Amino acid sequence: MVGIIGTGVIAEAHLKAYLALPDRCQVVALCDIFPEKAQGLKEKYGLDAAEVYGDYDEMLKRPDISLVSVCTPPFTHLPASTACMRAGKHVLVEKPMALSLAECDEMIAVQKETNTYLGVVCQNRFTRENQILKALIDSKTAGRVLFGQVESFWYRGHSYYDLWWRGTWEKEGGGCTINHGVHQIDLLNWIMGPPETVTAVLANAAHDNAETEDLSAAILTYKSGAVVTLAVNLVTHGQYQRLAFQCEKAGISSPYQVRSSRSTDTGFPVDDPETVAELEKVRESIPKLERESHEAQIERVISFMEKGEIHSEDSADGRVALEVITAIYQSGFTKSTVRLPLGKDSLLYDKNGINENGTLAAEIRRNLSDVKNKGSVLAEKESTSAGYIRLSYQR
Repeated sequence: MVGIIGTGVIAEAHLKAYLALPDRCQVVALCDIFPEKAQGLKEKYGLDAAEVYGDYDEMLKRPDISLVSVCTPPFTHLPASTACMRAGKHVLVEKPMALSLAECDEMIAVQKETNTYLGVVCQNRFTRENQILKALIDSKTAGRVLFGQVESFWYRGHSYYDLWWRGTWEKEGGGCTINHGVHQIDLLNWIMGPPETVTAVLANAAHDNAETEDLSAAILTYKSGAVVTLAVNLVTHGQYQRLAFQCEKAGISSPYQVRSSRSTDTGFPVDDPETVAELEKVRESIPKLERESHEAQIERVISFMEKGEIHSEDSADGRVALEVITAIYQSGFTKSTVRLPLGKDSLLYDKNGINENGTLAAEIRRNLSDVKNKGSVLAEKESTSAGYIRLSYQR
């Protein structure tokens, strides 16, 4: 039996996935602080047997519920998930896992204490395009990765941030990097593992009603010597997402594209159809997926439960995604390169560090904009403000 906490847009993706598995699960509870939203979802999908709640603590008293999807805003993920686990329920929480690494660590500690399952939504791992990309790189047919490009390009209008909790460091924990780029960052970690260093720039180009960034660009380096550029924004017309890796023998992308070159005696390239043919054989050997996206991930979670498995690495993967995001923010705030892993002494380890430095960065941006608009000199203000952030980093 399944319960869903939060009945906004993303809850429908979970609900449709559960409804696609009628012989293995049943949604019996919908919870939202606005019960009329939950009632509307119940009626839309004809969930006659589901009960509506306005308080998840009441819902969690039900002994028949064994799995809960947490589909609420990021600032509620910690309390909602830990309440579920302490009530003996398994949990699948939407991305990002939490607002800070400290919150992730608390969630994982409760998971271990209660011996429950804690999964973080990473639905893009469960698409054929991305599974092909990972399989081709894992096969080593193209050789090792030399360079990667990750592009998470979206379009969101100014009014997107009119919703009360969006665009604030306190409630969202950041802007496009944590809430949109998290998908591609998770895929990058899945394929490459965590980076060694992160150097990043943050900006707000078009959403002055948000404290947070609507654009970030980062360079990630890896122990293997590979370098990856990672760009996220909310200002791309014709939004799209892409991962591309240039390997020793070929370039491979998702959406699927393969191109291979070999060197002539003069060093200039010519096409290498033989390597492309080898990669095509690998691609053709990958079985087609019966299910994709949320449906595939939820089917996997239910299979774990049926077998009595916990799979703690699922929560660990969610934490690693947030660790890379945190490093991007720390680098952007301090204007310096950040090394991973991040410890408890990190500037942004907990929510207070994120709020303080994020709010300060937003204030600096507003002040600089005001000064620039008045035609005054920027250098002294920028130096003083950036210096304050650097001092915070060193404390």
